[in-house]
Amino acid sequence: MPVPNRFRLLPALAVFALLLPAAASAQPASAAPPAAAAPDNGASFDVEIRAPAAAKDLLERHLDLRRYREVPDLDEAELARLVTLAERNVRELLGTLGYFSPIVRITREAGTRPQLVVTVETGERTVVREVDIAFEGAIADATDPAIVSQREAIRSGWGLPSGQGFSQTAWDDAKSQALRRLGARRFLAGRISDSLADIDAPANRASLGLKLNSGPVYRLGEMQVQGIDRYDARLVSRLARLPAGSEYDRDQVVQAQLRLTGSGYYDSAFILVDPDSDPAAAPVQVTVREAKLQKLVLGVGLTTDSGARLSVEHTHNRLPAIGWRAHTSLQLDRKAPFAQSELTGIPDQDGWRWSVLGRAERLEDGDLVTQGRRLRVGRFRSEDRIDRNVYVQYDGASVRSSSGLPLSAAESGAGSALSVNYVWTGRYFDTLPTPSSGYGLGIELGTGVTLGGERSPFQRAVVRWLGLRPLSRGRLQLRAEAGAVLARASTQLPATQLFRTGGDTTVRGYGFREIGVALPDGEVGPGRYLAVGSVEWQLPIRRGGVDSDFDSLLFMDSGAVANKVSELRAVVGIGTGVRWRSPIGPVVAAVAYGVKPRKFRLHFSVGFQF
Repeated sequence: MPVPNRFRLLPALAVFALLLPAAASAQPASAAPPAAAAPDNGASFDVEIRAPAAAKDLLERHLDLRRYREVPDLDEAELARLVTLAERNVRELLGTLGYFSPIVRITREAGTRPQLVVTVETGERTVVREVDIAFEGAIADATDPAIVSQREAIRSGWGLPSGQGFSQTAWDDAKSQALRRLGARRFLAGRISDSLADIDAPANRASLGLKLNSGPVYRLGEMQVQGIDRYDARLVSRLARLPAGSEYDRDQVVQAQLRLTGSGYYDSAFILVDPDSDPAAAPVQVTVREAKLQKLVLGVGLTTDSGARLSVEHTHNRLPAIGWRAHTSLQLDRKAPFAQSELTGIPDQDGWRWSVLGRAERLEDGDLVTQGRRLRVGRFRSEDRIDRNVYVQYDGASVRSSSGLPLSAAESGAGSALSVNYVWTGRYFDTLPTPSSGYGLGIELGTGVTLGGERSPFQRAVVRWLGLRPLSRGRLQLRAEAGAVLARASTQLPATQLFRTGGDTTVRGYGFREIGVALPDGEVGPGRYLAVGSVEWQLPIRRGGVDSDFDSLLFMDSGAVANKVSELRAVVGIGTGVRWRSPIGPVVAAVAYGVKPRKFRLHFSVGFQF
């Protein structure tokens, strides 16, 4: 028996219109019951539904009969009319769940107030027997492998396949999902041209048919930008990266909006590709609201690595004369204060930007105090998943011991160097800033020459990896990092090119940069080789049977620093903690036990960094 796509429920307004005249004419004054005999709650009758759980829940929420319990002064004729209409209403509602042959009985039971009992035996649920998905438009006979793949993905991803129970909700959802997949790429004007759910009620079988009209393939045209005032007009197109002639892709449009709002130049951005425009060159309409020219941010914080912290950040989005952005940061804390300024140009047609950075820092590592200087000039490109950076860098470091112990430059990390570097970072996580699966990989390669004392060449490499693997309960986070600086033993490398580790985000259970190369009298200096590993189990904390935004943590971190690979000796920290998946990223509080020092440390960190 064919049925329409949407089961029509009994209009409540029409029933109410039928009842009003009767209620007005059927109550003569002599027949009116005494006011004292009326129930306290004013209801004319009660309704009890006896049905399986899923059907009972639906009927209690949507059965029209329940709406008229509060209508006063219903006579017997009006009540009988409601019962007749209610049976039809029950069958229509059960049809939305896939039950087209139910047994429905509505009886009246005696009491101080009439009670209508709706008894339902749903019978066997209708099951989808076959599905026919047809196409018309450009997608129908296309031989382009990408379009063929899209067509097959719509068919294979159909949400209501053969063998699954039919319901109106599932049928509507499956059609909507198929239409979204059609319109997600190329076919902006895609629509449903026909659909049919053919129900064989006696056999409890459903045959589904859907026809999708893709329309033509849409390609992007020129970008039309509104809202530009203070910033370079080229910024929008170069940040959005939606080239004219490319095929329409909804995800790319969304990512372009995110790039614009995340650039710091715009407070909001809205991108529209009109389906009524020319498919061969559909204009890309961009509306932006520009951010303020300058921004000042003051911050106060506390970290278990460096203690209390005060920070000041100033951004000027368009410097006079050159039009570059200037970002200046000043951070004051006990162990790692620094001052830094970076100038960044606007991206070129390929997305590459020039950058100039200067930084001065002070690092307190036990009794060793390092004064570091850095100057960097280079170019970088940031994409949705991959960042690339190529630069020339000067590093300088002077080191002194607060204990007065004399140390050689090679031991302490005093020196200077000039290097050429390439950095590649790939982030393949599901969501940011709080991912639950995926991985990230970072590679740093550099080669340079020392400038202090005898000039010596050196090479530097660092590889970082972080993976998140979902489990049946929670997820497993694995982290690894390895670094090496290759040079002659006598080479005076600056400490800023060498390695130390330990602290909140590296090896918990140890102090900030506490792990390094052992020096005389218990000092710890930087080393040429680094190895760090971590295993962490993140188990969601449940509330009311539902996963909350909090995870419990169990972890083991290990790390080692040495001047020779053969001298690497890992130290271990184990611990537990709590993680909150906040809007700004993970907030972690943990207690870790350092196996080597045999003591506990509290660790606190904010944000996801890779």
